[in-house]
Amino acid sequence: MSQSQDDGPRESDTLRVLLSTDNHLGYAEKDPVRGNDSFRSFREILQLAQRERVDLLLLGGDLFHDNKPSRRTMYETMRLLRNHCMGDGAVNFQVVSDQSVNFPNFGVVNFEDPNYNVELPIFSIHGNHDDPAREGGGDVTQSLAALDLLSAANLVNYFGKSDKVDAVEVFPVLLTKGNTRVAIYGLGNMRDERIEMTKDEEAKIVYRKA
Repeated sequence: MSQSQDDGPRESDTLRVLLSTDNHLGYAEKDPVRGNDSFRSFREILQLAQRERVDLLLLGGDLFHDNKPSRRTMYETMRLLRNHCMGDGAVNFQVVSDQSVNFPNFGVVNFEDPNYNVELPIFSIHGNHDDPAREGGGDVTQSLAALDLLSAANLVNYFGKSDKVDAVEVFPVLLTKGNTRVAIYGLGNMRDERIEMTKDEEAKIVYRKA
C-alpha cells in the first residue's frame, strides 16, 4: 500500500534532533542553594532526549560556565553523560562527511568506535564561556577546551574548533537517515580580535559546500 502525502514523513526518514544551548554547567556550584541547579537542568535535558527517542542531542555552546571547570563540575558532567548516553540502543543515522576533518581529535564519530556503546550521540561546539585556551600561554602547548576532555573520553563529538589564525574553514557534518540529508555547520566562539582579522581578504571565514 502506497503512502499518501497526508501520512507525513516516514519514521525511517525522520531525523529527530534536540537542540540545547547555554547549559553553563558549574554555574554557582559553591552556592548552598543553587549549587546543583545546572546539573539538574542538564539531567532533565538528557532524560527528555531519552524519553522522546531523539536521534541526537546538539549543543550550541557554553556547555560549561567556565573554560576551566572545576573537578567537581567535570565529574558531574561525565557522570551524567555516562549514565544517559551509553547503552546498547541503536543509532539510526550515519555521518557521511569526512570524519577526520569534522572530528580531528580521533577521526571518528563516537558511536562508530567499536570499543564503546553509545546510544545517544551528542554533538557540540564551544561558546565564549568554555572556549579553548593554552596552559601557560604561548604557542608551545596545544589549545584545549573542556570539551576536548569529553571528546577524549568519547562522551561527545566536539566540532567547530579552529586553531587557524588566518582563513577559518567551516566543514559541515553531513548526516543521513533514510532519504533525509542534513548538513550541520558549526563554528565555535572566536574572540573579537580573530573576528576582526577575518575582515581582511587573506583571512576570512570560508563555509565549505556539503
